[in-house]
Amino acid sequence: MEELLITLASGLVENKEAVRVTTDQPNAEGVVVYHLSVAEEDMGRVIGKQGRIAKAIRVVMRAAAVREGQKILVEID
Repeated sequence: MEELLITLASGLVENKEAVRVTTDQPNAEGVVVYHLSVAEEDMGRVIGKQGRIAKAIRVVMRAAAVREGQKILVEID
């Protein structure tokens, strides 16, 4: 899952070395939180107009998680 998020974000940004993903341990409900961080100048590319790209990233990640029987949440830091 982490590799998928890195691949999605790397395709959007110019500074690919600044893409970082950290993962929290599952909480009481079994939800794993992925924290995506990119360079400050690439933040707009990842969020998109009115958050459309960020929503699309979350949808793709959630769909991949469902296929593996997981519950996830993606936060963009």
